[in-house]
Order: sequence, then C-alpha cells, then structure tokens
Amino acid sequence: MKQTKQGDIAVTMLAMGLSARVAANALAHLDANQKSAALHAAADAIRAAAPQILAANVKDMQSARERGLAAARLDRLMLDEGRIEAMASGVDEVADLPDPIGEVDQNWTPANGLDISRVRTPLGVIGMVYESRPNVTADAGAICVKAGNAVILRGGADGFFSSMAIAKAFRAGLAAKGVPENAIQLVPDTDRAAVGAMLGGLDGNIDLIIPRGGKNLIARVQAEARVPVLSHLEGLCHVYVHKDADADMARAIALNAKMRRTGICGSAETLLIDRDCAENLLPKIAADLRAAGCELRGDEAARALVPDMKAATEEDWATEYLDAILSVRVVDDLQAAMAHIANYGSAHTDCIVTNNAQAATRFLNGVDSAIVLHNASTQYADGGEFGFGAEIGIATGKLHARGPVGAAQLTSYHYVVRGDGHIRP
Repeated sequence: MKQTKQGDIAVTMLAMGLSARVAANALAHLDANQKSAALHAAADAIRAAAPQILAANVKDMQSARERGLAAARLDRLMLDEGRIEAMASGVDEVADLPDPIGEVDQNWTPANGLDISRVRTPLGVIGMVYESRPNVTADAGAICVKAGNAVILRGGADGFFSSMAIAKAFRAGLAAKGVPENAIQLVPDTDRAAVGAMLGGLDGNIDLIIPRGGKNLIARVQAEARVPVLSHLEGLCHVYVHKDADADMARAIALNAKMRRTGICGSAETLLIDRDCAENLLPKIAADLRAAGCELRGDEAARALVPDMKAATEEDWATEYLDAILSVRVVDDLQAAMAHIANYGSAHTDCIVTNNAQAATRFLNGVDSAIVLHNASTQYADGGEFGFGAEIGIATGKLHARGPVGAAQLTSYHYVVRGDGHIRP
C-alpha cells in the first residue's frame, strides 16, 4: 500500500481536484447516449479485467486475514467471479437508466406570463470516502458519471488493491469511448492526510462529500468537512413483529432480514416483538435464527421465553453488529416499539410485520427513518431493489437526498425562465 509524505499528498490531491473539475465540465456537455455507451464500455472492461481484479483481491484478503479482520468484514471485502459479474451488471443497469440531466421535474406559468421550468443539472465534483467494500468503486463511478459528475474516490485500506484494479478497468472503459478517464479517480494512497485534503474541498474543486462507513469515519467527516456532506450512517435496522402479524410471514421476514447477508447495512440488528404474540411466536423465530447460525441476545422477557438466550446489555441495543448476532426485545405495544426505534435507531431502515392496516399506517407515518417497510425484509434497503440501478449509499439525513442514492439523487437543479420580451413593471 502506498503512503507518501504529507507535502506530496497535498500536491497529488490538488492535482486530482483540478483534473476532476476539468472532467466534470466535459461530462456536463455529453448527451445521454455518450454517457450510456461509456458506462457499458466500463462494465465490459471490468469483466475483461476479472483475473487482475481477483489477483488484487487475493492480496487484500491475505492482508486482512493476517490483521485478524472479523468474518463479516472479510465477507464485505471478498470478491469472486460472481461478485465481479454482479458489479459489472450493476454498471450496465445504471447505463440503461433514464438520464436525469436535463429532466424537467416542474413546469408552470405564473400570473406574469413567464414559462418557468425546474431542470436537473449535475452537482459537479463529488468526493467519496468509503471503507472495505471494493464494489463501491464501480457503483459510485457509474452513478456519478450517469449524473454528469466527476468523482474522487478514497477507498479503505482493506480493499486498496482491489479498488485500484477496478478503477483502472473502469477508467479504461471510459477512455475507449472518448469520455475523460479522470471522471473517476481513486486516491493512490492510504494515508489519512488524503481524506483531510478532500474534506478541505481541494481549493473549491469538490462540491459534495459522501462518507460511507462506520461511526468514526462519519464523525470525522461531519466535524472536519468544509463542503456539504451527504452522510451514509450505520444501518441499525429493526424488525418489529406486531401482535397481528401472520406467524409464518414473521418467521420468514425475521430470518431473511438478519441472515440473508449479515454484513450489509440493511441487515436487521434488533428484533422487537409484541408481548401478546411473543409466547407463541418468539421461540419459533429464535429456533429459525439459531438453526441458521445466529447468536441471540435478549431482554429479560425474551430470555424468559427462550431461556438459553444471552442477556442483552444497553450497548447491544445501539450496536450495528454486521454479523450473525441479533438483539431481541419484547415490547408492550406499537407505541413502545416506535419509542425503542426512536431512541436507538440510526434513521436507516425499519420494518413492521402485521396484517393490521391501521397499525402499519401508524408505524410507516410515525417512524422517522429513511426507509420504512410493511411486511418486507429490511434487506430490500438497496438502490438496485428500488429500481435505481446501483447505489452510492443510503442517505440517513433529511436534506438534499434521503434513502438509496442513485443517479437522480446526485443532481442539483436550476430554473429555466422563458419570456417574450418580458420587462418587470
């Protein structure tokens, strides 16, 4: 892994910022067909470079194992032929999405007779800081280019070699279609000073910072950034089984939400279940989860029903495990479940399982999270499942964009005003 002197990093980062601005200006003038063709070429280049990407990933995985990374983090880091194909397919899907740039999302004529339209425009240059998952390199590159933005990526040290190989292929695909390869740049250094330079804005050349990672990364970005931030916070997701839930549905959703893939941000970390149905249903849900290899940590009421369950601590309710561990709490009613989510949740993704339409509506309207679901697994918290193609993250704030961030969410807008010799009296 490359590490350079701080002065050299500053020079490198500034040069990347200037190159990204030039690329962003060029992207802003490309039509939809040009961008789509370039992204399809990038997807094909990723497929063609699969042997090199896999070889790079072997180096990353070996280093990660030597450093004792947990199984969940190893899973996020690992690439195989299937995951590389999924990555390339994701880029193809983004290429085929409608182009958001130039889209008119509102048009009206006020009393003064002017024709006014609100039209989507690129943001410019995006800086993204992320951890572990090398596929983010391709996802972010595709979404940013689709939205007419250049992107500077700073991946985590864990996936350094994998991300470099992916970025190299992606850039080659863009260049093959005459699109500036500097539309996507990956910081070729693991020194934390590179992140600091990005947070400073690179002399005005970064328009938006997107952090995607754990609490420490998000806290640093929010504290130090001198440009706007679109945060992807941890996924402390809840499944709430209401007293009027269908038992078989509740079992299936609880199992899938936790165990389909434990290392993603949409994985459930806490199960809440109504007291009125817990005696009959919780032991069955617990048996399903345990059979799949999940460790359970419960409150006193949950442990009374499943005696060999570990005791949950206060820390457990606020922990994103990203592993085969689930906290379990028996609650009195819907209001208690919503209060627990408000207190411990991260405003990411939460679901209710119930056949009671009134209870579902109260939950969906009352839980202030980016994604709320009724009778569906939290693992659907994914831009691809929303029809956005790949995603750059799940935004948990309330300004600019919220939930899965795809190409349309990485745009701004301006007002186009047409008159006929109008002068204001």
